[in-house]
Amino acid sequence: MRNKDAAELRSKVIPAARGVVLEVGVGSGLNIPFYTAAVSRLYAVDPSLKLLNMARQKAGGAPFPIDFLNHTAERMALADRDVDTAVVTWSLCSMADALAALREVKRVLKPNGTLIFVEHGLSPDLSVQAWQNRINPIWRRVAGGCNLNRRIDYVIRSAGFAISELRTRYLPGPRPMTYTYEGIAHPTEEPLT
Repeated sequence: MRNKDAAELRSKVIPAARGVVLEVGVGSGLNIPFYTAAVSRLYAVDPSLKLLNMARQKAGGAPFPIDFLNHTAERMALADRDVDTAVVTWSLCSMADALAALREVKRVLKPNGTLIFVEHGLSPDLSVQAWQNRINPIWRRVAGGCNLNRRIDYVIRSAGFAISELRTRYLPGPRPMTYTYEGIAHPTEEPLT
């Protein structure tokens, strides 16, 4: 996810993050340079210690404190309703339980909080879907657990979010790997479970 098109998307969506920010699946820290001084603190969560160490190297000079947390997204040691903005980019595809992870994100988000997401997933085109479903078992094994056929908007809504903005499109590259969901969602009024 270091290509020009991914970097361009990051440069457009990440600056919208404000206040206390949680980035789920921070990975090697590719989003960190795009956060602005509107961020007061960043919780950078990832289950890989190796990737967190790489992210730490990109964090020098950030105008806000960063807490690097070696957690899975499904269980984070953060207080309820403490986060203003949550960010997830190209990570939901590889989470063992994306629905549980997003429910955990909802738990830590303030009721008026914002979820910013950019993910690849299930295409609406039946011929592309057929390829996604066909190659997904192999792809998942060779691509670190990445699933090509998750319907990202459905998972976000199922976790208790209302999507206020959604843009979908193919990025350059093979269609089974590049159908992208980009948008903003907010926690719904239903109680935490």
